[in-house]
Amino acid sequence: MRLIDRYLFRQFLAPTLWAVVAATGLALLSTSLTQLDLIVAGGQNAAVFLQATALAMPQLINMVLPVSVFVAALITLNRLQTDQELVVCFAGGMSRWRVMAPAFRLAAALTLISLVINLWIQPASHRAMREVLFEVRSNLVSALIREGQFTQPAAGLTVYAQSVERSGEIRNLFIHRAKDDGGATTYTADSGRLVIQDGAPILRLFRGSTQEISPEGVLNYLTFEDYPFELNEFLRGEERIHYKPSDRFLRELLFPDLTQDWEKRNHLKLLAEGHARLATPLYNLAFMGLAVWAILGGAFSRLGYGRRIALAGGVAAVVRILGFVAVSASETASWMNILQYMIPALATVWALGAVFRGQISRRASFPGRPLARRTGVVSA
Repeated sequence: MRLIDRYLFRQFLAPTLWAVVAATGLALLSTSLTQLDLIVAGGQNAAVFLQATALAMPQLINMVLPVSVFVAALITLNRLQTDQELVVCFAGGMSRWRVMAPAFRLAAALTLISLVINLWIQPASHRAMREVLFEVRSNLVSALIREGQFTQPAAGLTVYAQSVERSGEIRNLFIHRAKDDGGATTYTADSGRLVIQDGAPILRLFRGSTQEISPEGVLNYLTFEDYPFELNEFLRGEERIHYKPSDRFLRELLFPDLTQDWEKRNHLKLLAEGHARLATPLYNLAFMGLAVWAILGGAFSRLGYGRRIALAGGVAAVVRILGFVAVSASETASWMNILQYMIPALATVWALGAVFRGQISRRASFPGRPLARRTGVVSA
């Protein structure tokens, strides 16, 4: 790569990185709110929230990457053209493709990065996030107990604890359990601790008492030093983690286990997700091509390129919407997965064709100007 190529590549790289960081930050603000509600409701700390947010970043980066490429390329090309740096490049004998090549090298590199994220990093991070959220949902202490509050984690069960120590010890416990037959049992204890015994969760109560009222209204009172309060019937959440299509690796999407009922019923959806993982990185090339067309697809103008930029933005939006429609359509008919590849590929070819068609038309319009014929740029 020559000096001018490296210079142009750096001009595209820095704005693209900044655009990715800014767009990802905005996406995180909206996405993290749903996780925040769940984590706060589960009584978790900030470290768990930050972990879940970090694990969501690979998918968010992939979502905002094409848009970031488009915006950064428009900013860079518009500045280079307005400052007439591109005019100098053309006047120095560089071809149109030679000027565009650094931009497409960057887009190709981002396409490969996006593909790696889609195939390996995103499913791995989503699985880890699913496990974190599953642990939050199934965390017994957070589900049963809020310090200084009466909670009802299950029907007929009321729990109160004065405090929960970092060591896991629970102070001054009160548990009231209403029975279906009209009776009720109340447990009070100086302390308690959650333990796993024979694979089952048990809340051990220490130095306390039970007061039980039978359906006939008889009160039974009992004191104890150590009482095991079984929690199995009060557990909330799923029995096991279920991985959604976004959590699965490519092989699991393209070749699902059709002996499983859920995968058999959703095999078209899994297949559509698998092809989307392969096709969505192509939008980086398509959006770069549209950005190049917006600036280099017509004559030089000192008044700016607002109209062509707006048109390119509209085309980019339509292309991406068609991509989402193709994914949805592929969930009902597997042959439509080919559209997921055709839409970004055709957009890229059309944009490049428009750029070079614009070059030819300007040569025809100014046949008497050697510079215009050689470089495709009309002198101001």
